[in-house]
Amino acid sequence: MSKYKELKRECYEANMQLPALDLVIYTFGNVSAVDRDDSVFAIKPSGVPYDDLKPEDMVIVDFENNLVEGSMRPSSDTKTHAYLYSQWEDIGGIAHTHATYSVAWAQAQRDIPIFGTTHADHLVADIPCAPPMPDEYIEGDYEHMTGKQILDCFAAKGISHKEVEMVLLGNHGPFSWGKTPAKAVYNSKVMEELGRMAYLTLQINPEAPRLKDALINKHYQRKHGKNAYYGQN
Repeated sequence: MSKYKELKRECYEANMQLPALDLVIYTFGNVSAVDRDDSVFAIKPSGVPYDDLKPEDMVIVDFENNLVEGSMRPSSDTKTHAYLYSQWEDIGGIAHTHATYSVAWAQAQRDIPIFGTTHADHLVADIPCAPPMPDEYIEGDYEHMTGKQILDCFAAKGISHKEVEMVLLGNHGPFSWGKTPAKAVYNSKVMEELGRMAYLTLQINPEAPRLKDALINKHYQRKHGKNAYYGQN
C-alpha cells in the first residue's frame, strides 16, 4: 500500500470538485496537495478525463520535479506547482483552472476590480492580473517560469500571497492556493464568481466606482478580523 494513499485521496477529491463546480471541461485544469514533511506533492495526471480518474492515479512528485510515485505523467503544470510550493512554505494546495470569466479577465489583461461587498468578504484588493510572460521566460523553462511570473507580479504590486490567494496570468488564466487543496478550489470558484459579477457590473455601468474603503474594511473584518462575528465559531 502506498504511504501517500491519504495524500492521493485528498488530491483526487479536490480535483473532482473542478468539474463539479463548473470550473473546467474535458481534461482542463489541475489541483495539487502537498506533504510538507516529505517535501512532495500529489497532482492530477496529464490529459486524463475526470470521469476516468481514480485516487490511485494521482502522481507524487518532489519539489525538484522528480517522479516519486505513479505510473502516469504528472500534469504539464507540475513545475509551476513545484515552484510555488518551494517559495511559499505555508500553502497546502494549488488549483489551476480554465474557468470562463477568470480566463476572460486574464485575456483582457485586467485586474478584477473590487466593486462590491461579496468581493470584500474574501479579500480587500483587486484580484491581480500578472503581465503577459516575457519572451525570455517563454523561451526558457516555461512552466517553471510561470511560477516565477506569479511571484514577480506579487512583488511588483506589493501583495502578500497570504492575503490574496489568487491571481490571473495575462493571456493565460487563473491560479489559486490555500492552506488545503479544498481551500485552493474554493478560492478558484470565488475568483470565477467575482469575475462574473465584475463583468456584469461593467456591462450595466461601465463607469461603476470601486467599492469604498469603509465597506471593504467592514466586510472583510467581520469575516476575517480579530473580532469576526460571521459564522458559528
